Amino acid sequence: MLNARTFSQSTCRSAALITLISIGLVSCDQTTETTEMSLDSQEQRISYGIAMNMGRRMKAEGVPIDADAFAEGLRDALSGAEAKMSDDEINAEMMAMQEQMQAEQEAEMQAASNVNLEAGRAYLAENVGAEGVQTTDSGLQYRVVRAGSGAKPTSADSVEVHYEGRLINGSVFDSSYSRGEPVTFGVTQVIPGWTEALQLMSEGAEYELTIPSELAYGAGGAGGAIGPNEVLIFKVELLSVVSAES
Repeated sequence: MLNARTFSQSTCRSAALITLISIGLVSCDQTTETTEMSLDSQEQRISYGIAMNMGRRMKAEGVPIDADAFAEGLRDALSGAEAKMSDDEINAEMMAMQEQMQAEQEAEMQAASNVNLEAGRAYLAENVGAEGVQTTDSGLQYRVVRAGSGAKPTSADSVEVHYEGRLINGSVFDSSYSRGEPVTFGVTQVIPGWTEALQLMSEGAEYELTIPSELAYGAGGAGGAIGPNEVLIFKVELLSVVSAES
């Protein structure tokens, strides 16, 4: 969860659209009748199930679909009837919709990025004066909840930790506590704010970290859980250091 590579930005909706429609044109059935139809045969049940799943995914993706035209195209494809649009026309429309959806997604991301950036700056400015909070040259803020007495990790080491991550609104996006087991990873295999903080800690220590977005996932965010330019807050317990030499 903490690795920046693991938290790469999710595929945009426009790419999902291409996959969905490609699947649907060869495997989905839909009817324009408003009367309830029977689902007596396995073929009917499978067809209905595929169509339901397809429809739900399209709705979730915000794909603008005319159900009647969709059903007409599907029937023509399955029956071998003459197509009402050429392949070039279909591809041109698909590309236009893909570009439109991508532009809308980018606009939404930019708006969220601006809001999060301002909120994060305000939070960091207020938190810097909180009792016990220290700020490093990079902008990382941390508070020692419990000092440790064991070894300190280096950039070459691995560590075993328990942690909980939340946003500035208090919502928890990840927790090893909730999974019931600590995690082990290399000190440099995580976001920059963690890499820096871990090397300040000793075994047995517990810190609260407030990590600016530029030391976390930046403008790209991390999937649906962490938006663009989000400040992240972590409770971290350093349980043990696994020396690179061992």
